[in-house]
Amino acid sequence: MPHVERRMQVGLFGGSFNPPHAGHALVAEIALRSLALDQIWWMVTPGNPLKSGRPLAPLAERIALSEDVAQDPRIKVTAFEAAYRVRYTADTLALVRARNPGIDFVWIMGADNLAEFHRWQRWREIALTMPIAVIDRPGSTLAFLSSVFAKTFDRARIDEHGAARLARMRPPVWTFIHGPRSSLSSTALRDAAARLAS
Repeated sequence: MPHVERRMQVGLFGGSFNPPHAGHALVAEIALRSLALDQIWWMVTPGNPLKSGRPLAPLAERIALSEDVAQDPRIKVTAFEAAYRVRYTADTLALVRARNPGIDFVWIMGADNLAEFHRWQRWREIALTMPIAVIDRPGSTLAFLSSVFAKTFDRARIDEHGAARLARMRPPVWTFIHGPRSSLSSTALRDAAARLAS
C-alpha cells in the first residue's frame, strides 16, 4: 500500500482499468479537488467478480498503462489487492482501514457504477464502513436518484458543497459530485481495438 501520514485524507478509486483512459484521470482529478484529498489510490484490481466474462489484460500491463495515464503525483497506482488475494471491495476496505489507523478514507466511484452497486458483495457493509463519493459520468446523472443504493441511503446524502468534509464524516454518508464528464469508456476502447485488429 502507498505510504501515508496520520490525518491524511485519502480517496480509494478501484477498478479493472481495462484499459485506463483520460476519463479515469478526470474522475481522479475531480475527486482530488472536490474532496480536498492528500492522495488518491488508483487500485488496479486483479479482476471484477461482476465482469468475470470479459477478457482482461494482464495486471502488469494495466498497472503500467495506469501509471502513464495518472500524471498527478498525488495519484498512487497500486495493485495490493492481488498481493493480499482480496476479491471483494468490502474486504479491501476492511484491510485498508486495519492497516492504516489515523487516516480518513473515502471510497470513490463513477456514477455509472451506481445502477448495479446493490449487486456488489455486502454493499450495505461498504456504505457503513466508509464515506462514499460518487462522481458524475455521462448518461448516469440521474442514477443518484433512481438507484437502489441512493434510495436506501437517501438520508445519508450530503450536498456536494460540503464534499471537502466528507472524509472526516462518520458513515453512512455519501455525496454526488457534478463536474466535467468524459465520454470515454474502457468497453468502447476495447471494442474499437478489437475492430482494428479484425
